[in-house]
Amino acid sequence: METKREKFVRLAEARTNKIIDMLRLLGNCANKANYDYSDADIQKIFGTLDKELKIAKMKFNSTEVEEGKFKL
Repeated sequence: METKREKFVRLAEARTNKIIDMLRLLGNCANKANYDYSDADIQKIFGTLDKELKIAKMKFNSTEVEEGKFKL
């Protein structure tokens, strides 16, 4: 039987590693030889990521928050 702590550690590690992998993939989009983007695109992407990170942190402080989807 898995304890709540063990379940948290298992899931938190796996989900955090997925996020890190996805951020690294997003970083690959910075290659101007392969992609065309504007400063506004970059500001919107990272503004949204900053907002979602803040929301996730707030959830650990038991603050109610609204969630939305990202759209460029």
